[in-house]
Amino acid sequence: MTVRAVQVIAEADVIAYHSARHGRSIARSIAAEHLRPDHIEEALVYPVTTETTDHPGGYRGAIDEFYEQAAARLAAHLDAGRTVAVLAEGDPLFYGSYMHMHKRLADRYPTEVIPGVTSVSAAAARLGTPLAEAEEVLTILPGTLPEEELTARLAGTDAAVVMKLGRTFPTVRRAFERSGRLPEAHFVERATMAGERTAALADVDADSVPYFSLAVLPSRIGNPQPPVESGGVVVVGTGPAGPLWLTPETRGALAAATDLVGYTTYLDRVPVRPGQRRHGSDNKVEAERAEFALDLALRGHRVAVVSGGDPGVFAMATAVLEAASQAEYADVPVRVLPGVTAANAAAARAGAPLGHDYAALSLSDRLKPWEVIAERLHAAASADLVLALYNPGSRSRTWQVGKARELLLEHRAPDTPVVLARDIGGPEESVRVVRLADLDPAAVDMRTLLIVGSSQTRTVRRGDGGEEVVWTPRRYPEE
Repeated sequence: MTVRAVQVIAEADVIAYHSARHGRSIARSIAAEHLRPDHIEEALVYPVTTETTDHPGGYRGAIDEFYEQAAARLAAHLDAGRTVAVLAEGDPLFYGSYMHMHKRLADRYPTEVIPGVTSVSAAAARLGTPLAEAEEVLTILPGTLPEEELTARLAGTDAAVVMKLGRTFPTVRRAFERSGRLPEAHFVERATMAGERTAALADVDADSVPYFSLAVLPSRIGNPQPPVESGGVVVVGTGPAGPLWLTPETRGALAAATDLVGYTTYLDRVPVRPGQRRHGSDNKVEAERAEFALDLALRGHRVAVVSGGDPGVFAMATAVLEAASQAEYADVPVRVLPGVTAANAAAARAGAPLGHDYAALSLSDRLKPWEVIAERLHAAASADLVLALYNPGSRSRTWQVGKARELLLEHRAPDTPVVLARDIGGPEESVRVVRLADLDPAAVDMRTLLIVGSSQTRTVRRGDGGEEVVWTPRRYPEE
């Protein structure tokens, strides 16, 4: 308890506290030595906790009615001129019962909230380990969340605390296991109180877990990490631009890796973590990069190969799997995690031009001859598919966009909408819509993706001179 909390209790006429129907209150037991015989005690006893109720409003109706009645009881004391101290375990406004009184009374009566030591802070102190350090992100989660949500959030954060265990423990434990974080997790029960217990989360019997317990993933910095039993490679994509486009699974894989391998531009999108090794290289050495990553994995490293966009769309997944097919890498585990590809990001910014069938093609002739590209452009255009054109141009490739425009005009009307999406998600993002006949190759560079509409693709300028929206209807007209 803080010094101010003790002072407030001493000055109060009424001491109020919440409890279950058994009448015991942890908050009261903590403050017991500071209570006087002349204190008026108001035990705010919940009519229901987790069991069912026959209240016409169901569980929520019963709880809301209780809060209204409890607030009215406290208001009666306040109206009579008495000072009321409401005891709250931990901090009053952190997952506590007091906040429901606060919402109902603080706008009518002078109120002071005394901050307290949360169970999160107490658990970290008992474990003797930092919760979060430097740029790490600490996530606090209620164990009552669905298992999928818990798994995603545990996978995507640096450090975490899961509260409200008890009957949720089996779900929480599975979420830790599915996210790959179970070996790092600790269990803390009744921190700083009688009956305190700490243990590795993996060793805890579910039947022994009370509600007042926590699962803790402490800081990775300076804490011994679980030993790497065997190496492996995970291929991830950063999305078109960086953090906003990362999935929780990808965030977790990047954080768990001992080594990051990738094109330097893409590695720069990944936060630097102490102790994690980064191996940057040029964009034109994909095969060598893949073999380097696999060699690291053979030596027991956890390797994340970093791509832009989705690693399986014109990116590093193919190179890694091709190299992994060689006999010497046959036993190296390889996973590919999905990411946001440039076509989907660009389409979302423009509206919904990929709302019907579409084809994705790369205009780069570095790895395949232009004759193949031209043949595929003819085939896709004649099939009336929307086209997402990757790698349309660069400083060393300036003529492909013009040639592609000529080929497409053999099958598409001159006013077919074309989306020019540049640096999507980045600081220089721009999205423009032009007619196919007006497509200027000089306006296209290596950071641009083109989406060429089909005969059904529509554009509209919404509002009074608003931005142009592009979409392709899902229903194709009958012949």
